[in-house]
Amino acid sequence: MAAEKKKYSNIDEYIAMFPKDVREILEQMRRVIADTAPSATETISYAIPTFKLNGKNLVHFAAFKKHIGFYPASSGIAGFQQELSSYKNAKGSVQFPFDQPVPFELVKKIVEFRVKENDALYK
Repeated sequence: MAAEKKKYSNIDEYIAMFPKDVREILEQMRRVIADTAPSATETISYAIPTFKLNGKNLVHFAAFKKHIGFYPASSGIAGFQQELSSYKNAKGSVQFPFDQPVPFELVKKIVEFRVKENDALYK
């Protein structure tokens, strides 16, 4: 279900490519990030939805066949390793399977962490 290798000019176009149930999850992910980081700007980077803060990538997210990928950089994963231990994750990414509820409260905490980290590094 990953979006075809196509260039999207904005997050709306990216989300529109998916079935309704996936679109709803993507829109909720987008809202959680936007509400948590209101100064961040939306863009497409690496062909997926991205939020930037202070001109630098804050977090990315994307839909795939069986999961939502969330990419808060390696620090965002390392800082929440225990809370993310039940999900498949790697150095800078985590997979939230479609057969489980997306932990939006945890996503919010990770975004808050990344905002503080970004502000400290780039202001």
